[in-house]
Order: sequence, then C-alpha cells, then structure tokens
Amino acid sequence: MSEPSAAGRGPEAVSKFVESFAAQLVEAGMQRMAARVFAALLASDSGAMTSVELGEQLQISPAAVSGAVRYLAQQHMVSREREPGSRRERYRVHSNQWYEAITNRDAVLKRWEYTLREGVDGLGPETPAGRRLAETLAFFEFLEGELVMLMDRWRIHREERFGAG
Repeated sequence: MSEPSAAGRGPEAVSKFVESFAAQLVEAGMQRMAARVFAALLASDSGAMTSVELGEQLQISPAAVSGAVRYLAQQHMVSREREPGSRRERYRVHSNQWYEAITNRDAVLKRWEYTLREGVDGLGPETPAGRRLAETLAFFEFLEGELVMLMDRWRIHREERFGAG
C-alpha cells in the first residue's frame, strides 16, 4: 500500500532518489537502514509512512524498520505518531528536521566541551596534549557560538522563503 504520488513521478524515480540520497548519508556516517528510511520518508508526499509501507517500499524487515526509526528518533530526525483509532504508528519527517537535528547537537557539544576542559586541566595546558585539547575545545566553543547565530539566521530565512509554519 503505497501513497499516491504527484503526476509524472513514478516509483522508479522515488526509489532512485531514496537510494542515491541514502548512499550519500551513509558516506557521511549515518547507519545504512536509517539513511534509507529517512530518505524514503523525505521523498514521500505526506512525509509520513507506517512500518508496513516502509518495509514494502524498501524491501526490508519490520525489525530493520524499527531499528532505523529508533535511531532516527534519537537523532530528532523523525517522530512517531499514532493513527487515530488505531494501534499502528506512523513515522513522520518534519520540514524542520535538519534544524532540530543540528540544534539538538548543542547538548553534545556542551558535554564534549566539559570533558575537554577537564582534559586540559588534568593533562596541563602547557603540555603538547593539553594544548591540542585546548585547541579542540576552542574549536567546539567557536562552533557552538556560530551554530546559534546560524540557526537564528536560518529561522528568518526559512520564514521569508517558505512562510511561517
């Protein structure tokens, strides 16, 4: 049971995009099944599919779908929602999934910064290792500050280009 697609777009075009984009996501470090599931959701007109629909489209097992969705949900790239009056779940990718995924990296950066700061203190700021850790810490602090400003600029740009929502 696949969803209706826009005129002129067949399952072959969808499959070609899904596999191509998934391969690029895998090259960037994402798990293979998660990349395929994410690309399939992104390419669906509704932005949401059930486990059965994903399994049929991608020719993967329910367990593979479940593992991929678990990973994507942890990364804040998809959400789960119940179909009204049903026990079935639908998995949804949102238009702001990249914003959410990047923004949620802030907590990771803060943990890394804390650990690096402890490392600099423990190893000594004047040792070669301490200097290397201090430079790494400075990079993450810089990145964190830039991400905050970048995300603010993105929100404004997105609203100008796509409207509120």
